[in-house]
Amino acid sequence: MTTQARRSVTIEDVAQHAGVSRAAVSKVIRDAYGVSDEMRVRVTASIAELGYRPRASARAMRGSSYTLGFEIPSIHNHFFPKIITGAMTALAESRYQLIIAPAGPDHDQGPQAIEVLADRQVDGIVAISSRVPQEWLEELGRTTPLVMIGRHHASVHYDTLVADDIAGAALAVRHLYDLGHRRIVHLTLAEGVPDATSSTPHGVRALGYERVMRELGLEPEFLRVDPDDARGRDGGESQAYAAVFELLDRADEPVAIFAAHDELALGVLRAVAELGLSAGQASVVGYDDTDIAEHPRMSLTSVNQSGTRMGAIAVRLLLERIAGRAQSVHEVVAPKMMARGSSAAPEHRAHERRRRTP
Repeated sequence: MTTQARRSVTIEDVAQHAGVSRAAVSKVIRDAYGVSDEMRVRVTASIAELGYRPRASARAMRGSSYTLGFEIPSIHNHFFPKIITGAMTALAESRYQLIIAPAGPDHDQGPQAIEVLADRQVDGIVAISSRVPQEWLEELGRTTPLVMIGRHHASVHYDTLVADDIAGAALAVRHLYDLGHRRIVHLTLAEGVPDATSSTPHGVRALGYERVMRELGLEPEFLRVDPDDARGRDGGESQAYAAVFELLDRADEPVAIFAAHDELALGVLRAVAELGLSAGQASVVGYDDTDIAEHPRMSLTSVNQSGTRMGAIAVRLLLERIAGRAQSVHEVVAPKMMARGSSAAPEHRAHERRRRTP
């Protein structure tokens, strides 16, 4: 049975399938007093077979669980814990607890992780995975308060929260341009294709990068890594290292790399270090400003989109949804540039280096 079909199942369908009254199904859903074991087994079996999920009204009758679901694509990306920290801080004085559900190594399991949270009857869900179809989210949002982080499209039945990724990419490029760099390469995921219809952070950052490069009279240059490979244990660091090592080794002029997130930037820093290049010979800018970026040994210039603030905003929006707000909200967080030691004015290479193989 398709997801669309599951979403259209009603309480009346469950009652008919189980051979009981609508009121009996409602009692099972609400875990009401006086439901026999036989009735509970019969109704629960029908709910599972039909894929029925109680609507918001039934949840309200059951009462609040005081739990919020939080789906993240991976536990390895250093940015997601900042969002969770912001959410937990915002909930510190409330009765709510977070249930965190990573999508797992297969990022396409995002819908499954979100659905598991909904089936646990949490009061609302914050989710981040970018590959979940919008139609699927709209259907879920009809029955479950939902906030999506990192979705740039308009929505009807759920809220969206993003950083201004067009502005963030422009900050990165203009920072490098103002330092004097004229060859500025964008390292991104394969999905980071400049497209005005893109709704993913990497797609929008790629679009912002290309726009500002052309405004400055520079030719855009992309390096892409496979998004599935980049969601492994190191968040794409090893793929980024392999992608840029040869480019930097063969370049005779200064090169600046704008990486679409900090894990990719760490791979670039590794290549820069192994090749013995200075920040002026190979400047690096990341995105997310994760905690490791400001470590003195890293000193990674990065675009800060305030993950902790985003977590707090997501919780606020979700609690507003739970309280009854039905109109969708699209909230945008302004980024800022955090300049550190990984970016510097261009410096030409004084002599030929011995080439090494990664």
